[in-house]
Amino acid sequence: MQHISHRIEHHTEPREGYIRKLIAEGEHQRLDFKFGITDSRKIARTLAAFSNTDGGRLLVGVKDNGAIAGVRSEEEFYMVQAASDLYTRPVVPFQVKEWSVEKKTVLEIIILPQPKILCKAPGKDGALQVFIRVKAENLPMNSVWLKAWHMRHSGTGVTIHYSEKEKYLFSYLENNSLITLSKYCRLAGVHRKSAENILAAFLALGMIEMVFSETGNLYKLSDQYLTISPEQREDSMIRLLAWQSNKLNIL
Repeated sequence: MQHISHRIEHHTEPREGYIRKLIAEGEHQRLDFKFGITDSRKIARTLAAFSNTDGGRLLVGVKDNGAIAGVRSEEEFYMVQAASDLYTRPVVPFQVKEWSVEKKTVLEIIILPQPKILCKAPGKDGALQVFIRVKAENLPMNSVWLKAWHMRHSGTGVTIHYSEKEKYLFSYLENNSLITLSKYCRLAGVHRKSAENILAAFLALGMIEMVFSETGNLYKLSDQYLTISPEQREDSMIRLLAWQSNKLNIL
């Protein structure tokens, strides 16, 4: 098991209120609050999600409503250390700063993005999963997202056969805005694995986007595609695919 050592940097909050300014932002895609840490597995999901997305900061000792509660820094630090060392694969590195705010201790855990690495953490069932940060949530990624990520980073490009099944996807989305994987399979008569590959390829190209919801993941046309006029979309999309072929292998 890889072990990455960390040390705590001790700081007193300056007059301009660095921590207070962060708290005023509220929780978002790059900032999370934790009153305390009782479950290293949960924190591992946050570490992995920040690492897989845009990086971020975890403020430990801050309630969800932004109230500063403070922590016993060593105990919380070791819980974060355990989250990283024991429950993230590969291990997610982080930086720790200890801040004295209103005579209370707040830990600032800083995670940098790792765009070429996917880090995993235990899901609710204990199995390792890839999480990303969406707004203020850590969400597990499905096979379509994972395939698209590997297509973008493989160096071998994306292969697309622009057949009736692919045309059906865009035709449907132009009239209905959203579709699920299972619905696309059913309406287009596509096997699930083929449907995943089709969605992943267009997701990798930025021509469709994934929409995350509590009931499951959906897919819609991207803003990039919607800038194309309706009268020329098919021809323009083919030209776009040809333009993308400078970087990607498209048939």
